[in-house]
Amino acid sequence: MRAAIETIAEVGFGRASFARITERAGLSSTRLISYHFAGKDELIEEVVREVTSGIGGFVSERMKDQSSAAEALRAYILATVEFVGGHRTQMKALLSIFLSGGLHYDSSADELVTSVIERILTEGQSVGEFRDFDPLVMAVTIRRAVEGLPFLLESHPDLDLRSYAQELVTMFELATRRERGEIG
Repeated sequence: MRAAIETIAEVGFGRASFARITERAGLSSTRLISYHFAGKDELIEEVVREVTSGIGGFVSERMKDQSSAAEALRAYILATVEFVGGHRTQMKALLSIFLSGGLHYDSSADELVTSVIERILTEGQSVGEFRDFDPLVMAVTIRRAVEGLPFLLESHPDLDLRSYAQELVTMFELATRRERGEIG
């Protein structure tokens, strides 16, 4: 998997062949890859699954002990930016796969992540922590703000990720917070 991810990140999805992956992995034959994967599509599905499950596990771990909706939202944003910043090769590979049409869109997986954020927002509204707004619209906006980071890093590789994360946290705290005196 590591060799596949590194190869895709370096040469792009279209040029990442079993032969190149085999060479990077130091394997003697492409048969060692084709033994485990029926073809490039199956290998790519596993690459995508590995990277996305890595993100999910990392973010979930950071969110699990938060005591308020605002803290959970903050943790989600900070953890996602941290993961992207610390896993640039994986993100570059995922971006290459996505931009080349090699990523088969799964609306149920997409909805699952959005629904987690939406639940945080709905809970925050129900306890009076957040103002009234459409939780789906806000959840999608938050998601796209953090998921757009790999695209941004392609054109701004030296981006200060701490400032980026803090700016997002501030923006969404301002967008969701209940004003003083506002009745819930």
